[in-house]
Amino acid sequence: MFKRILVATDGSALSGKAVDQAIGLARALGAGLFALKVVHLQMEAHWDGELIHERSAHARREAEQTEAARAVVEAVRTAGAAAAVQVTPLTVKAASVADAVIDTAQKNACDLIVMASHGRRGLARVLLGSETQHVLTHSQIPVLVLR
Repeated sequence: MFKRILVATDGSALSGKAVDQAIGLARALGAGLFALKVVHLQMEAHWDGELIHERSAHARREAEQTEAARAVVEAVRTAGAAAAVQVTPLTVKAASVADAVIDTAQKNACDLIVMASHGRRGLARVLLGSETQHVLTHSQIPVLVLR
């Protein structure tokens, strides 16, 4: 059935549930698991109101986010090892989280993507969108969404 599963995580409690389920599914199926954390590259001024940034400050923030992402996927690898599941930790820097999830799954020949539902409701969901919704509507690979 599924032999190569990609689980996308952001390190949150909700995505932790998806990670746990992905590990259990990989173990039950004897599948390999790829743990992905996307470092979301974004235009800084758009989010924090500043117009000018020092390049060094931007580079430092990106390095901190990358290191935090590595810690998240290494934690998945550790949890997988405890369940006798081989986990390949992956971090990717991208402007679009959803596109990075889809691209990474394709590049690693994954046959299932596991993600948590976003959790936003109402106007926040309409205004901010949902990475999970984007993956669901654009992926050619099956997607398992957990709540």
